[in-house]
Amino acid sequence: MRSSREKTEVLRLAATGLKDAEVATLTGVPSTTVGRWRRASVLPARRGGGPQPLPPPPLQLVGEPYAYLLGLYLGDGCLSHSARVAFLRVTLDARYHGIVDECVAAIAAVKPYGRVHVYTPRAERTAIVQSVGNAWLDAFPQHGPGRTHERPIELTDWQREIVDEFPREFLRGLIHSDGCRTTNRFKTELPSGRVAEYEYARYFFSNLSADIRGLFCEYCERLGICWAQSNPRNISISHRDSVAILDEFVGPKS
Repeated sequence: MRSSREKTEVLRLAATGLKDAEVATLTGVPSTTVGRWRRASVLPARRGGGPQPLPPPPLQLVGEPYAYLLGLYLGDGCLSHSARVAFLRVTLDARYHGIVDECVAAIAAVKPYGRVHVYTPRAERTAIVQSVGNAWLDAFPQHGPGRTHERPIELTDWQREIVDEFPREFLRGLIHSDGCRTTNRFKTELPSGRVAEYEYARYFFSNLSADIRGLFCEYCERLGICWAQSNPRNISISHRDSVAILDEFVGPKS
């Protein structure tokens, strides 16, 4: 049986004028069920210039979930929209189920109505987490035409207030999207002639956008984390104390 929450979301999307098949794709509810629910609720079938979208409830643009989701969005997220509805998509590595689950939980906390969809394109190792709703356009004012690294990326005042309060969650989101924790190993010959092998942990953050790299470095510095620029697109963190700080709230991907 389908839940009342699913029916509510189906009817909300149907009221925006989407076709039954489009609503089915977004919700996972069969199009025949969508049509039956729509007819029972006296919602008309989609016609040219259909009914205006219903105003959505406000998003929960506060706290740790939004700070984390903002980091994910700046790294691997995108917003697209038609004349009727907007889509938030975050593309992640499907191998890291924990990060995918955390992304789903963050989206559900920020937008506590509607469904969060996860699908994996064929022959790809990516998991695309998607949520539909025009309110996402207000949640991420950084969206715009063209490639992210080719346009300015700045946080609004209200976003900075959230990130200033939850910098760890913001950095966690950035690293989960465009960063990693690795172990560097190297060998060196000692004066005695013995070859010693050493290893140490290191974090990397990689993004083509100088503005996004700048935000990452800014909030690293606020937490006392030392960073270095390895090349034009990579930030490296290898200082033992700085790695230890990141290990407190990031750690290896899972």
